[in-house]
Amino acid sequence: MVQTLPQPAKLKSGVLRIIPLGGIGEIGRNMTVFEIDGKILIVDCGVLFPEEHQPGVDVILPDFGYLRDRLDDIIGIVLTHGHEDHIGGVPYLLRLKEDIPLVGSALTLAFVEAKLKEHRITPYTLTVAEGQREKFEGFDLEFIAVNHSIPDALAVMIRTKAGSVLHTGDFKMDQIPLDGRLTDLRAFARIGEEGLDLFMCDSTNADVPGFTPLEKDIGPVLEDVIGRAKKRVIVASFSSHVHRVQQVLDAAATHGRKVALVGRSMVRNMQIAENMGYLTVPDGLLIDLKHAANLEHDQVVYMSTGSQGEPMAVLARMANLEHDIEIGVGDTVILASSLIPGNENAVYRVIDGLTKLGANVIHKGNAKVHVSGHAAAGELLYCYNILKPKNVMPVHGEYRHLIANAKLAELTGVPSERIIVGEDGWVTDMVHGKAEVVGAVECGLLYVDGKTVGKITEDDLKDRRTLAQEGFISIFVVIDPLTGRVKVGPEIRARAFAEADHVFDDVLPQIERALAEAAAEGIRDPYAMQQIIRRTIGTWVNRAHRRRPMIIPVVIAE
Repeated sequence: MVQTLPQPAKLKSGVLRIIPLGGIGEIGRNMTVFEIDGKILIVDCGVLFPEEHQPGVDVILPDFGYLRDRLDDIIGIVLTHGHEDHIGGVPYLLRLKEDIPLVGSALTLAFVEAKLKEHRITPYTLTVAEGQREKFEGFDLEFIAVNHSIPDALAVMIRTKAGSVLHTGDFKMDQIPLDGRLTDLRAFARIGEEGLDLFMCDSTNADVPGFTPLEKDIGPVLEDVIGRAKKRVIVASFSSHVHRVQQVLDAAATHGRKVALVGRSMVRNMQIAENMGYLTVPDGLLIDLKHAANLEHDQVVYMSTGSQGEPMAVLARMANLEHDIEIGVGDTVILASSLIPGNENAVYRVIDGLTKLGANVIHKGNAKVHVSGHAAAGELLYCYNILKPKNVMPVHGEYRHLIANAKLAELTGVPSERIIVGEDGWVTDMVHGKAEVVGAVECGLLYVDGKTVGKITEDDLKDRRTLAQEGFISIFVVIDPLTGRVKVGPEIRARAFAEADHVFDDVLPQIERALAEAAAEGIRDPYAMQQIIRRTIGTWVNRAHRRRPMIIPVVIAE
């Protein structure tokens, strides 16, 4: 439900203002601004991956517009964990001001520092761990261990004079985690006893009943699939999913296979994880890609990126026969990840392409090769009952996830009027433990296209979609500037219109007649002539061919 809200009033002293700039109503680009007494704290700064209706876009950022004139007021960016939808936007924000401090766990900061190195940015960082408290201007932060599909994830408790906020980041409550690191429910209980004013809770799996399955159940399935495979095995996952990579390494070692990491981000992240002790690699197990090509097919496992069907990622290139690894009959491909909403078509295209090449494709739909990293409804109910928050703001999810999370909160006794299901850009003020929506700030999508950031508009994307779906027609005309008479043309060329140029023979007389009438009326302006040509050919194409191509008339007066 889209609502138009006014601009918020100036923030009063002692009031905490909360503005999500991404992650509300979408899976990705998570970013929330907290402001009190002129100081700003940011939690997460991630990216959103584009969908099919956004051609040419690399990633989508949170809208930094609200912050551009407030950069000196930012006292830090807290990063809850190292996934791209939480850290991927950091380099673009630090381009605006490089010395904004980054706060996060050791692995999270290591991942983001590696990204920043590619952007030639050396950040100021503060490494924190669970149980640690740090005070910033106006903010008292406590970091709490949470279990997720990446090690070292943290929730953050934000205490201010206006009230307290617990922001979970992404989390679940796996009771037998692979790394032994549980979500700290004792800390949650302590916060509940202290009194929690606002709970900002991960909503991604709020509409999934029960509890998220255990990560440890995936290992035996991977071992079985890899053990039965007769030829090459390719496993695709997120490049930051350390736990899943560890399970693949273990399964490969059990069956005497070597492992080659494929994809720049996969190689980079796993080297960081190994160096920091988060990934255990048996001696001699990892080999480089060139060495793997010399092994028999039943002696190697490739661990790659591309589980979301990204066009330029390794797996999609394999499916399109554009990679050095050529998938063949009898090869096994395992997609060890969940589908991010919006990526379904791309993923199924890759699955179809791999199947057509003869591969046996294993995915979450036909085998238990992945479990989610997000808490399901049963786990969220536990949290609400433990914390007993006064106010709730569901975050990190599409609208249906937010609504499902809100209903869970209401079931546990949170009054409906104290539950804020908002949108990106909505402004919530909190004082004396009461949270209330007070307006909205402009908050759009910031597109990254190559080296261009924020210059691509919705109109540009509309033009790209038109070119892709309807084609392109150009019309060239030279007119006499004194008489308006046509001297050269009209010459028509079409691209991606699926018609030969001669089909335009019927419309040429109409264009000539329209231009002659314009000249008779004293019209000499080339721009006005262009509009006449566009209207004429546009009407004809629509009636004759039921098409709406991009039409570019060029009128030169000489």
